[in-house]
This record gives sequence, structure tokens and C-alpha cells, in this order.
Amino acid sequence: MTRRISNFKRFVMMNPIIQFFKFIFLSIKVLLIVAGGHGGTRKTGY
Repeated sequence: MTRRISNFKRFVMMNPIIQFFKFIFLSIKVLLIVAGGHGGTRKTGY
């Protein structure tokens, strides 16, 4: 059941720079959603 991982996917997974940028990108998306006030969080104070 184990599929062989392609060389490109292994390169992307093992590359710390790409992982870092993916992490930053996801963090920015989460921050925008939470700061926008439509992230499913209760509004407090306003």
C-alpha cells in the first residue's frame, strides 16, 4: 500500500527553506482570518 514518493516531492519535503516559507504563508493566512474577525471566534469587547 505504500506508494513511492517522487523525487520532487521528497526534495520539497526535505528542503527547510521551502518548509519555512510554507509555514510563514500558513501563519499569515491564519492571522488574516483571525484578524478579520471571521475565524469562528467570539467577538469580545465590540
